[in-house]
Amino acid sequence: MTIYTKLEDNLTKLKLTAIKEYLPSYLEGNDLSLPEILEQLTSKELAYRTQRSTKMSIHVAHFPYAKGLDEFDFDFQPSVDKQRIMNLASMNFISSAKNILFIGSSGVGKTHLATGLGMEACKNHLSTYFVNCHELIERLKLAHQENRLAAILKNYSRYKLLIIDEIGYLPIDDLGSDLFFQLIARRYEKKSTIITTNIPLSEWGETFSNPTIANAILDRLVHHSEIFKITEKSYRMKDYQEHTKTQK
Repeated sequence: MTIYTKLEDNLTKLKLTAIKEYLPSYLEGNDLSLPEILEQLTSKELAYRTQRSTKMSIHVAHFPYAKGLDEFDFDFQPSVDKQRIMNLASMNFISSAKNILFIGSSGVGKTHLATGLGMEACKNHLSTYFVNCHELIERLKLAHQENRLAAILKNYSRYKLLIIDEIGYLPIDDLGSDLFFQLIARRYEKKSTIITTNIPLSEWGETFSNPTIANAILDRLVHHSEIFKITEKSYRMKDYQEHTKTQK
């Protein structure tokens, strides 16, 4: 076994994937010193690991799609303040445990904005999870039924950023309202939560069967929060109209 073969074997065992990939190009002759070569190779390894870590974080976050903030059409939705959104992309809101609420009718880009901020959180190595509100309520109910509610509440409470999508599309009964409140109360002033909803906050008492609990949930979500009310047209309608034009 040659020295080079042994070196490749060591790099494989140490899982230094990027160094192993780029090493041949540095052995073909260059004017760099050994420290310079090592610095460049280790930098490539670190960049590779960061990229891989980000991809894994985005995968386990369970986003509905991979759309970043750079893909959001702010010109189509002038009611969304681009500068405010980009300021949030710095992730300072997570360090201060602030919440974000996106309010607007279906198709205006609420989920896209929430996902875009979630992807930024993943890039910053902040634990993130995306879940549909109805799915979340059903999971909490099942855990309650199986006597493992404490464990699942602890799990959802550990994320630095929890994104709860589509509050208001389906009614939430007494048990669901109570369990949802317990989760929000656990995260209150400790972790950040992003909410998307298609109904005004004043009407949450009609979605949650218990108006008292609805007010208690809102009180904790709105305190230390940024609220975006999106009032423009639907992206889906825009896409439909553009598609219709091309078919004529």
